[in-house]
This record gives sequence, structure tokens and C-alpha cells, in this order.
Amino acid sequence: MILASKEKIKEYTELGWWGETTLLDYFNEHVKNMPDTVALVDPPNKEELTGFEPERITYRELNNRINALATAFINSGLQKDEIVLVQLPNCIELAMLYFAVTRAGGLITPVPMAWRYKELSYIVGLTRAKIFITMDSFKDFNHYQLGEKLGAEYDNLQQVMDLSKLREMATQDPDLEKLNRVHVDGNDVFTLCWTSGTEAEPKGCPLSHNNWINLCTMEVEVLDLAPGDVLFTAGPLVNMASVGTVFIPWIITGGTFVIHHPFDARIFIQQLMQEKVNYTLLVPAIANAIVKHPSVDQFDLGSVRAITIGSAPPSLFTMQEFKRRWDIDIGNIWGQNEGTGIISSAKDVPDMETRVDHLPFFGRKGVGWSSRIAEERMDTKLVSPETGKEVTQPGEVGELAFKGTTIIPGYFRRQDLTDKSFDQDGYFYTGDLFTLKPDNYIGFFERKKDIIVRGGYNISAQEVENIVLAHPKVMEVAAIGIPDDYLGERTCVFVTPAQEESIELDEIVDFLQEQGIAKYKFPERLEVVEQMPRNPVGKLLKKDLKEILKARMQDEHL
Repeated sequence: MILASKEKIKEYTELGWWGETTLLDYFNEHVKNMPDTVALVDPPNKEELTGFEPERITYRELNNRINALATAFINSGLQKDEIVLVQLPNCIELAMLYFAVTRAGGLITPVPMAWRYKELSYIVGLTRAKIFITMDSFKDFNHYQLGEKLGAEYDNLQQVMDLSKLREMATQDPDLEKLNRVHVDGNDVFTLCWTSGTEAEPKGCPLSHNNWINLCTMEVEVLDLAPGDVLFTAGPLVNMASVGTVFIPWIITGGTFVIHHPFDARIFIQQLMQEKVNYTLLVPAIANAIVKHPSVDQFDLGSVRAITIGSAPPSLFTMQEFKRRWDIDIGNIWGQNEGTGIISSAKDVPDMETRVDHLPFFGRKGVGWSSRIAEERMDTKLVSPETGKEVTQPGEVGELAFKGTTIIPGYFRRQDLTDKSFDQDGYFYTGDLFTLKPDNYIGFFERKKDIIVRGGYNISAQEVENIVLAHPKVMEVAAIGIPDDYLGERTCVFVTPAQEESIELDEIVDFLQEQGIAKYKFPERLEVVEQMPRNPVGKLLKKDLKEILKARMQDEHL
């Protein structure tokens, strides 16, 4: 499925920035050059998660399973550009499907395990997905039963497969002649991942092989990732946080991809040391927990060369401790499913105290960044939300806008959202506000979009508000984020009850559960107010709500 415009393909191809090479080509080179190298490592607790024992498989074994699966998909009727919806926990089979679906000519769309009927029914309807691959059940929820329900409601969803069926398909004989007739282009979409923002529904972000190769080659260059490195992911392998920061760099460099799920501090540290990991992505709370762990003196992280911190800036103390104990320079990473990405590493921001809250202004020309892609193939600017003009003076704040070889061509089958997010010159507006700093640096200021980021998942405040508002006891509602040391943020809802009514948090949570909403979107705190603060023209003032919440939380700790 090629979604980029012919004009864009022609421009970037003539510049030598896009080509015919696919991520399958990178993988095939690794199979050819190091067939007996371990490619994928399952979480050690896989049996507890899925009922199947954890595995370590080589490139040769992985290639055989991929070809078997791809052949089975074609034999089952999957046609070029048809979509396969996948909802699996982190495991070898999930990683394998990215290749197998692509090899068969299809398009994979992975989604979080936490998503339920509301989110999945929207995805199935929008994408016209033909196959749904999921668990029979996971954490007391019957995913397969939900798949059958979706299949009964949507004619396009013709097959629902569980993990057992998938593993059986991977043992069949491949038909290489049939597979070789499938043409995959560098401009074909490789992944259709999903993000949530101010809109009530998920937004599909189609990234091609060329998009991914450019974005992740930039990361490889900045972090000095090398062939044969061991890369480790702890986040769900369904969006930019793991696919973009770890999985695709592994495909590009070769080596070993180590998988973790769900987050367990003891298992995580064990894997980090035993697998001799070279690079991983952490969130601030986990990095802080490592250096403050009672047994930190026994942690051998001598193999780790690079760590990036995502979702929020790292603390200076943590950065200093990683440097002192293990000579690791922690970098700060910012990115989105839409194909944006900036990495603050010691190469571009050598001073540690600066690196805490400064990101290199990738896309600025003539600066000499460590990545040629960040220097040549990205174009960025900060635009004032008030004036619409480009920000030029240090200290000023603007919305970060991106253009270049890594950015999605638009939201999947949502031209209305695309029109709102791109300007006439092709810049994608990220919805994040940054401060312009001296010496070609920027610093994250705040989100322009009304979203709450909980444990790496974006939660649309509008979606939560729309659903809670339907509760018969609720007159008005506003959702905001509560700062949280572990998850980044949790959701708090301010509610004005209907006349002569009172309401409890449990009632709201039960109501959302009845609507089939993903659990991570459930509010975790309720604040009742007689009326919402508004400005003279009636606009809700969420900043005032945050001040109210801050004061109430301070009172609780007195």
C-alpha cells in the first residue's frame, strides 16, 4: 500500500533519500550473513503470559517461521495491501508478524492489549481489516470472543486467529515460489500504528519502509548502534515507543532483540544483565528506580553503551549516577507515531546538565548534527500559536512543526485530521510546544494538545470527557493529568453532578467499563466541583482546575 504522493516520491528518490530497499531486505541480509546468530529472545515469563514456553531463535529459524506464516496467510486468501489486525503481548510471535504479514503483501496494524470493543470496532471498521490475530484470553479477558463478536458485525473481518493457531501455521512448509511473486516496494507502508490525541478516536499513522529507514538510521547514527548489538525493549511492541526506538534499529543493525513484558523490575534487571544488553529505552521512573535500588552495587551494566529516556526528561541525579557507576551517557528522546523524532545524546549535547532539558533542534540547516539525516532530510520550525509566525528569539515558545523523509503522508483514511495537522507547505504540526534556546537547542514546554500520557499511552481527555458526560449523574466533566512518578501521569476527572445528585469514582469507572473502554483510560481520581472555572467567553480553564487539584493534594499531605 503506497500512500505517499507521486510528487513526494519523485522528489526524495531523485535526492537519493528514498529508494527501493525495504526492511525485509535488511532482514534477509542478516539471515544470509549470520543465520545461526540469536535473533529474538522471549520474555522469561512468557509461559505465565501466553501458556507457551519462552524461546530463543536464530535468524535461520526466524526466517523459516516467517516464510511459513506468510505462505499460510496467502493460502488463506490474504491479498496485497489487505490489513491484518494484531493484538498480542510482547513475544517472539508478535515480532515475527511484522515480517510475515509484509512478506505476504499485507499490512500489519498492531494495537495494545488493553484495547477493548470501542477501540477495536473503530479500527476494524476504518481499516476494513481482513484478519484479526489475538490471544484466546489474557489477564481474565477473552480476546478471541471479542474477535468473534467483531467478525459477526463486520463482513470484512473474515478470520480470527489465536496464538495457538498462529504457532501451528508457523510450522508448515513455506512456498518460496509463491512468496517471491509478492512485490514489496520501499514506499509501501510497513506499519499502521495508532495514536490518541485531542480526537475521540485513535488516529492511524502509516509509515513506509522508507519512512522507517530514515527515522531509525538517524537513531543508529546518533547513538552509535553497531552491527550485532543486543537491543532490549520493555514497552508494548505496538507503537513508536518500542517499534521506532528499538525494533526497527534492530532490523537495521542486526544482532539480538530481547523482549520484556509486562514490566517487572526484577525480571527487567535480570534480562538487562544476563543478555548483556547494549541499548534500551527507559522511562524516568525506571531509571530512577535502578540507581536507587538497594542492590544497585550488584548491578553489572558493563555491556550497556547507550540508554535513552522517553516520555519525560531524565533527572540530573540519575544521569550522574549512570555515568559515575557504569560510564553510561543517558540521552533524552522525543518522538511521535507520526514519524517525528529528536534524540539528545552526548554527541550533540555533550554537557550533561544541558542535556537534561535541551534537545538539539534537528532540521536546522548548517548546524552539523551527528546524523546526516537530522541535518539534511528534516526541516523543522517553531511556530507561535498566537501569531502563526515562526519563533526566532531565544526564550520564545512555539509549536514544533516537522517536514521531511520520516513523516507520515497523512492520517489513515482521515483527510479531515490530515488537513488540520499539516500546513500548505507540508509541515506536520506536532501539538507540542517547545522553548527556543540558544545555540540551536529547544526545550519541551508543554503539550498544546489536550492529552494525558499514562505509562507511554496517550489518553484523549476529550474521549474520556465525552464518555463520562453520558453518565446520568454528571452535568459537566473535565479530564486532566495528575503528575505521577511512576507512570508520568494519571487521569483525574472534575465533575459537576446533575442537580440533587452525588457521584463516586467507582460509579464512573463501572460506567466506562460497561462501554468497553480500555482500562488504562479509566480515571483514577475524582474531584467534585459545584461549577467549572471559565473565562468571560465561556472557555473552560483547565489551568485553574490544575491549581485546584494541586491545592487539594497539598492539603491531603498536611
